[in-house]
Amino acid sequence: MKPEILQARPDPVASTEPAWDIGEFEAQLRERGRAYHIHHPYNLMLNGGRASREQVRGWVANRYYYQIAIPIKDAAVLSNCPDAAVRRGWVQRILDHDGFELNGVRDAGGIEAWLRLAEAVGLTREEVTDLRHVTPGVRFAVDAYVNFARRAPWQEAVCSSLTELFAPEIHKQRLATWPEHYPWIEPEGLNYFRSRVSQARRDVEQGLAVTLAHFTTRPAQERALEVLQFKLDILWTMNDAIALKYGVGAAA
Repeated sequence: MKPEILQARPDPVASTEPAWDIGEFEAQLRERGRAYHIHHPYNLMLNGGRASREQVRGWVANRYYYQIAIPIKDAAVLSNCPDAAVRRGWVQRILDHDGFELNGVRDAGGIEAWLRLAEAVGLTREEVTDLRHVTPGVRFAVDAYVNFARRAPWQEAVCSSLTELFAPEIHKQRLATWPEHYPWIEPEGLNYFRSRVSQARRDVEQGLAVTLAHFTTRPAQERALEVLQFKLDILWTMNDAIALKYGVGAAA
């Protein structure tokens, strides 16, 4: 599965279909979780304890490219958004990943937490941060997502973040299964997943509120589903690329 380059389309084709009410529209968004990468064979292998050390490390090293792109994507949303209230909430996402130090409070951030995960699985910081393990397919998919966020209407970029609807479950799976299946991973390396369970829920509230309020006609709602599917395809394609390099099979 490859993500198509989704172009900004501010004027959807007119439709005579009535808009879904808010409850039905949210249900339509949540139904897209069937295509979330929690169901990808590579993720099933990881959470099922069938991955080799090389396969675990390959996934961590490649996903780092996505981690460092998240605050860049969020900065693109901010740069396009004229709504100060939305910006005040959205900026927290950048702080979550890049970290901050303010009035004596310091948080190293999610990217640092991911680097600690990398060290916990046996990778060095240098080999992760120099991106030597990142496959061309992962680069293409992540770059396509960032470019979309830069060029699309900011409300569509916000909508694309709603894969977070499904994220807490995948993080909880990793926390539940990895310590048993991969006892060689240092436990503190899993702190990234612990923090994202609560952060993702908070982020969903904001992204969902914007999406439900903005996409109020049937054509706009169908566009929102198209945008969300694009992001789901990005995440799936990343796993495809990682699987192509490292394989999907039982650990040796």
